[in-house]
Amino acid sequence: MAKKVIRYVNRELSWLEFNQRVLDEAQAPDVPLLEQLLFLTIVASNLDEFYMVRVGGLTLMEQAGITTPDVAELSPVEQLKRIHKRARRMICDIYGTYRQMIPALAEHGIRRLLIADLTPPQIDDIESRFLQTLFPVVTPMALRVGESFPMLSNLGLYMIVKLAPEPRKRTPRYALVPLSKGLDRLMPIAVGDGAHPYILVEDVIQHFVGHLFPGQEVLEAVPFRATRNADMQVKDEFAVDLVSEMEKVLRRRKTGGCVRLEIDKGASKTTTEFLSKLLHVKDEAVLKVDGPLHLTDFRALLGTEGTEHLRYETWLPQGNADIDPSKSIFSQIAARDIALSLPFERFDPIVKLVQEAADDPDVLAIKQVLYRTSSNSPIIKALRRAAENGKSVTVLVELKARFDEANNIEWARRLERNGVQVIYGIKGLKTHAKICLVVRREPEGVVRYMHFGTGNYNDSTAKLYTDVGLLTRNPDLGMDASAFFNAVGGYSEPQQYLKLVQSPISMLDTLVDLIDGETERKRQGHKAQILAKMNSLVDPTVIEALYRASAAGVDVRLNVRGICCLRPGVKGLSENIKVISIVDRFLEHSRIFYFLHGGAKKMYISSADWMPRNLKRRIELMVPVEDTRCRKKLMHVLKTCMNDSVKGRRIQPDGGHLLPAAEGSRKGGRSQESLYRGACDAAAEVRQAKRTKFEPHLPPGAD
Repeated sequence: MAKKVIRYVNRELSWLEFNQRVLDEAQAPDVPLLEQLLFLTIVASNLDEFYMVRVGGLTLMEQAGITTPDVAELSPVEQLKRIHKRARRMICDIYGTYRQMIPALAEHGIRRLLIADLTPPQIDDIESRFLQTLFPVVTPMALRVGESFPMLSNLGLYMIVKLAPEPRKRTPRYALVPLSKGLDRLMPIAVGDGAHPYILVEDVIQHFVGHLFPGQEVLEAVPFRATRNADMQVKDEFAVDLVSEMEKVLRRRKTGGCVRLEIDKGASKTTTEFLSKLLHVKDEAVLKVDGPLHLTDFRALLGTEGTEHLRYETWLPQGNADIDPSKSIFSQIAARDIALSLPFERFDPIVKLVQEAADDPDVLAIKQVLYRTSSNSPIIKALRRAAENGKSVTVLVELKARFDEANNIEWARRLERNGVQVIYGIKGLKTHAKICLVVRREPEGVVRYMHFGTGNYNDSTAKLYTDVGLLTRNPDLGMDASAFFNAVGGYSEPQQYLKLVQSPISMLDTLVDLIDGETERKRQGHKAQILAKMNSLVDPTVIEALYRASAAGVDVRLNVRGICCLRPGVKGLSENIKVISIVDRFLEHSRIFYFLHGGAKKMYISSADWMPRNLKRRIELMVPVEDTRCRKKLMHVLKTCMNDSVKGRRIQPDGGHLLPAAEGSRKGGRSQESLYRGACDAAAEVRQAKRTKFEPHLPPGAD
């Protein structure tokens, strides 16, 4: 009997393999030491969120008795078992990597010291600092049998202290000591030789814990932390005030059920069992850790003085070759469509569009969707100024942007106070589209200027994420942009767009039609090709369409950074599909889709990944790129990423990956470096052209 072919990789296990690719960078010898440390903290932070959200969701399903398998034919219980097994192995690798970094960091003066490493004068100094700065802050909490367990903060660092039994009793007593609130985790030790040694606050408290329990015998003191379930969704269709409901979710997130207990490997069996029982954590979710908990705190070492040589070479974003910062952004967009490639190019043109619009007397209205933004955003400032200047300003704020909700609520209310019309999301859907529309009065009439992008309007992450965007005043896209804002801002039904494609209305069907179109052309003997770059590929309908394309012989090449449920290279299923994943100094975030389309060469940029949530449960946009110059630029980005033979991992049928070295080819080079060098060359050509240009002075008024 033929073995059944499993057509999909489980989503959660695929995500864990993505996190493994990030961990690969923490271990890569060509990555500078402090960048390795940064990647290690990213892996740890990613895993924290994974447990809070994905494991939290599966745990709720298990508790509800749901046994329905996913597309990879795994029930929630089976998924949790495999997740815990894979995560346990990953945590061993994380801490193995950390232990290898310790001596390497020490060679550069960044040394972690233990109490045993300190001289008597240093111990006296540490004790003095403990009594002056720590002792007044930390407050032990007694744990008594039969009483409710104190509410622990999510991912907060604590110490469980085991005390000797009371006289004539046999049962030990326990107490909690919170370690994280207002405390510097890495305490510097003065040595005066230019080095930067430090000691961890838990090591200090552990050594001097007797001061907190005078007259008591301390038997054991070990750090631990609990991860709580954060998979809580706002039932906004029932919420009269979505802001109020979102604030309730934030409060509940602090009190969700415990889905993971991490405790120092030195903890005794009785102490570990005591904690896990009180927190209602299953054995498979209890992790004994051989190293410091909450590794993200070690990012504090990244700014250590005199260690710049242990970081990446600085890559300053370049000016876009099609944009002259000394000229009006409106006149330049009017001259031609402009494609942006971040962070190799500056985010400035997007900020300039909003800033110029805020002060231009001919601008009538600004409309924008904001999903995530920085704490001191120049775009927020410009929108507030625009409203104060009498412009009609409409901003759709997505309150359900996970873990950014509190920040979004705060600045949305500030916008309202400045007279901005704020729309707090759309009932039942998360708005993830990246669009800014400026309506301007010009001699020929009202003209619409737009920016469409793949990333958020966040000037901070624009330096860290690879994204693409399009600046245009295409009249058809302008009509569509107005129709989009009318639909999300009022009660009007979404209209048929001229060029935009929107989810959850038509994007899934359009994508399947485009893929099936390539399939049919190949069956008829014509050339066919699909190139697509995205963050995640999960949607079964899209995956099945790609499998059909592969069966017909279509050349399908995908660049998927994270989750990929499609199984590439399986004979009889997907042998014509290749998938590459790039993990490098910048987070890959662009979404670019290309279809040969019988030679018509259809190209799109999009805010959406090929996931059910993006295609069915979110408001997303897919934007055609029709300008020849812009298409050529985006195709260069696509092909450069597809050919990455330095940081590009080839995804395997089981969801794992091959490192570039395993494939024996470095011909394609490192895509991010190639794109950055290309941006530098283009900017240099512009500067050179300006230097060699003879421009006469004109009499006043002659221009």
